[in-house]
Amino acid sequence: MLRTYHCTTPHVMHELIAAIDLGSNSFRLQVGRIVNDQIYPLDGLKEPVRLAAGLSDGKLLDLAAQQRGLDALRRFNERLQGFGPDSVRAVATNTLRVAKNAPQFLLKAEAALGVPIEVIAGREEARLIYVGVAHTLPDPHRQQLVVDIGGGSTEFIIGRSFQPLMLESLYMGCVSFSLRYFPDGRIDKRSLKEAELAARRELQAIAHAYREVGWEVAVGSSGSAKALVDVLEQNGLSENGICLEGLEKLRIELLRAGRLDRLDLAAVKGDRMPVLLGGFAIMSAVFKEFGLKHMTFSEGALRLGVLYDLLGRYHHHDLRDATVSGFMSRYQVDVAQADAVAETACHLLTCLDPGAVDKEHPDRLFLAWAARLHEIGISVAHSSYHKHSAYVLANADMPGFSRMDQARLARIVLAHRGKLARIAALEEDSPDWMLIVCLRLACIFHRARDGRGVPPISISRTDNGFAVVVREGWLKKLPLTIAAIEEEQRQWLSVGRGLAIKTPGSESPSA
Repeated sequence: MLRTYHCTTPHVMHELIAAIDLGSNSFRLQVGRIVNDQIYPLDGLKEPVRLAAGLSDGKLLDLAAQQRGLDALRRFNERLQGFGPDSVRAVATNTLRVAKNAPQFLLKAEAALGVPIEVIAGREEARLIYVGVAHTLPDPHRQQLVVDIGGGSTEFIIGRSFQPLMLESLYMGCVSFSLRYFPDGRIDKRSLKEAELAARRELQAIAHAYREVGWEVAVGSSGSAKALVDVLEQNGLSENGICLEGLEKLRIELLRAGRLDRLDLAAVKGDRMPVLLGGFAIMSAVFKEFGLKHMTFSEGALRLGVLYDLLGRYHHHDLRDATVSGFMSRYQVDVAQADAVAETACHLLTCLDPGAVDKEHPDRLFLAWAARLHEIGISVAHSSYHKHSAYVLANADMPGFSRMDQARLARIVLAHRGKLARIAALEEDSPDWMLIVCLRLACIFHRARDGRGVPPISISRTDNGFAVVVREGWLKKLPLTIAAIEEEQRQWLSVGRGLAIKTPGSESPSA
């Protein structure tokens, strides 16, 4: 649970939550204080890890970059001492989306940080960025374009109030562009032109659609935008924020210097200097493709968005529930059947893990979501629909869910029927085995779709699998269910696990 601090003002409760952003350029930790459902930033740490700089052409993260990241996370770990698991959320972005050895690094990273790390998809990153920005705008009810240039990707959002209308993430960032087009720190017209053209080519895929929707104000967020605002304002190149005229004046200054180490401008911080050129080229391309004249800056970004998302989950306004409901509607799921399967599956899970009686228990949440989504593939084709369901869950944009969340949902749904051998590689002690047996049995017992409610069954663990206890005589009236259970027993044996069927007081399996 969250750490709670009571102040002297009656009925006001202060709670601390923390967000960690494993970005491609920097790792950041933000601690926030909740006061009456608002978050006030309390403490922050930043480590210029430059993870993307350690990404090889073969998309492998080198050992030096990994070590920089692990060292930073160990320092964050100290700051997080005393925080409960529900009060901290860590997310990773583009570099760990694309690195082929990210799974191996994440194991070490989670051990160093002390909390799980979620790798989030590009559009989910964009959504969280918008949530953070929207909570800092003086008038969030205006329609705004938000641009967030990160180390390895750039996110674009059009939103109004606290609702994003368009979300996109493009594979270009200040670190990757700086390394590709300005590797030795030289600044010349050709390199700047090539970098801007490359960014404009990426932007052409979305610019028309975004301009059609339109916006009233453009807002920049995160490090590159902040660096450009500081450079432009403190060197007299812009009076307020980023403007097209100021960018052109900065271009002249960059070309006059000829090299980064000769650049004599105020407000260029040491850790931002190596990636300034990449950020400038992308921002300049954004202004040209989107026809911008001016952009304000918001301190809100991914970290603040993660904090507000965490706050929503804590107060039972979990966006993932809304996403699941939306998918059920989109794919025309039989709601009564899905709810019946979910109810029985969760009943079985509480037999195996009494802690799952809590409706916010993580395993119970995933089992309920999987039960409600297990038939979405029927809208594609009834044959092998579980495979279609799993494919959609693994690859669709699902607001609120990380990539690992989606992979887990897809795995459970894929295994809800048919051959268990396809998931035989699942770790022996994985809690997903519990969720899978609960979902498979619930689907068997509700195959008739007759709204019979939770059947008179329970389940327990055995030395080599599970034992299902059914009321004496109940199964004798259900020959089809008996046949399905016998096949189910064969499937569990195929993965080296038993599934015994017993009646109360019996010691030997029976059908």
